[in-house]
Amino acid sequence: MAATAPQFEGWKRVRARPQSRCFVCGQDNPVGLRMEFERELGGAMRSSWSPRAEYEGFRGIVHGGVVSTVLDEAMSKAVAAAGIEALTAELKVRLRRPVHPERSYVVRGWVVSLGKRLIATEASITSADGEETAHAWASFLTVAQLAGAGGRRG
Repeated sequence: MAATAPQFEGWKRVRARPQSRCFVCGQDNPVGLRMEFERELGGAMRSSWSPRAEYEGFRGIVHGGVVSTVLDEAMSKAVAAAGIEALTAELKVRLRRPVHPERSYVVRGWVVSLGKRLIATEASITSADGEETAHAWASFLTVAQLAGAGGRRG
């Protein structure tokens, strides 16, 4: 059943702005990851990450959903660093190798292209020895596009 615009009037008030309780980067979230990102030359966003054992899915392996969330955040930070307010519309993740708790990783996210409606991004997680453990691709939809969509998504 198709949704009508009045049912989703709230889309006009959607904001994609950082807040201190964000699960990944919020410093005021007691159960969050509290990651800090910095901008590299060229606009990519970068963070160091040492996942805790509490985020395991299987013993000794960080849950794939947590890995995906970290990759999504890196891409989101890259979009925000480009001065664009947008939300993830589509996310694809390839888990290449296990991410292990208590080890050090580098997380990077970058903008690949800016379209009229969508922003294409990529992100990666690399181990201390330089091997890519996970890679992601995402499309972001600008908040202005969401508000103008009348609540229809897809």
